[in-house]
Amino acid sequence: MLASARHGARRRAGALLAAIWLFGAAGSAGAASELATGPVSGLPIPRFVSLKSDRTNVRGGPNKEQEVRWVYTRAGMPVEVTAEFENWRRIRDWEGAEGWVYHSLLSGRRTAMIVPSKKDDLVPLYQEPDPTAGVLARLQAGVLAQIKNCNGHWCEIVGKGFAGYIVQERLWGAYPNEKVE
Repeated sequence: MLASARHGARRRAGALLAAIWLFGAAGSAGAASELATGPVSGLPIPRFVSLKSDRTNVRGGPNKEQEVRWVYTRAGMPVEVTAEFENWRRIRDWEGAEGWVYHSLLSGRRTAMIVPSKKDDLVPLYQEPDPTAGVLARLQAGVLAQIKNCNGHWCEIVGKGFAGYIVQERLWGAYPNEKVE
């Protein structure tokens, strides 16, 4: 019984430390935006990554004792890392939903989701990074692609049954003007 009580106290203490850290991060939005790298990984915050697994639990806080809020079921989906706490990463998806995942469930492989300017529009995929180049295909919202590279305006992408160039602002998975190699 004593060991169980100690374990519960440790979990509450860990949750309290995480809450203090989260409150501090949320309460200092100005300071958070000035932070260029994650305190644990040393990598940029925010940054895009992708999900490694077809089953990724997203939790309410940065530990396994936190409830699973939802489960992603699409490997390769792009997500944005917005914070770090120990081995946990707070992520945001293309719809703006945020939660915590264990770092090993994320990959540095860059992927993107097609996001048309209007919901039902199709996004042209070009032969070359030029709006006068031939159109290879027209992609629907939500199509997933791997980013090969981006020059700040155009990205070369590849997906199931397609490869070509797309205007960078039509992707969720690359920041405006970001260069990806």
